[in-house]
Amino acid sequence: MAGHSKWANIQHRKKAQDAKRGKLFTRLIREIVVAAKTGGSDLDANPSLRTAVDKAKSQSVPKDAIERAVKRGAGELDGSDFEEIRYEGYGPAGIAFIVDCLSDNRNRTVAEVRHAFSKSGGNLGQSGSVAYMFSSVGVLLYSPEHDEDSIMEGALEAGAEDVIVDEDGSIEVLTAGEEYVSVKQAMIDAGFEPDESDLTMRASTNTELNIDDAGKVLRLVDMLESSDDVQEVYYNAEIPEEAYD
Repeated sequence: MAGHSKWANIQHRKKAQDAKRGKLFTRLIREIVVAAKTGGSDLDANPSLRTAVDKAKSQSVPKDAIERAVKRGAGELDGSDFEEIRYEGYGPAGIAFIVDCLSDNRNRTVAEVRHAFSKSGGNLGQSGSVAYMFSSVGVLLYSPEHDEDSIMEGALEAGAEDVIVDEDGSIEVLTAGEEYVSVKQAMIDAGFEPDESDLTMRASTNTELNIDDAGKVLRLVDMLESSDDVQEVYYNAEIPEEAYD
């Protein structure tokens, strides 16, 4: 099925992340710590940890830093005790937001998140106020250079739920959240290693924004991501490519 342009937007976001690499490393390390604490240090038996480690490796987090994070989470090394917190709310233009955090100080985290929403003209909502609009989805992204038919065939054999060909020729292979690790590995084994991949929250419908509103939404995203406690920010806005310039 046809979809909107993805590849350029992904690259813009990647550049923005690279500019904040120190904070990105902090978030990735925290994610590993919590995953190991929750499900143990065995990557084969802990899909969440495998996903966190793969994500860290893709961003060039040093191997020894990853290993220390796993040990901290498993209780083999001392370290801060982080908890997972999810906030929901509405931002500019009525866009729904989910903000996933890992924090060792809940009061600090909620104050920072609430401030970002308030300054952007949005507001925090109750738990569940927007979560029903989103679902856990695994995304494997292939650049326009890949062969569409081969990717589709491989994805069907791997057990993917859907394949979307975007306007720019990039290809998205979508999986149910719980099938992400197995489908990704099956695609890699078949010779189709994705250019980008992640386990994310995707809205059932997105709202197309004009440049002005898109800029306001991106400013809120930047404010939220400036907090070390914020791990991921999800929203149901369709951002035009030129808004990233």
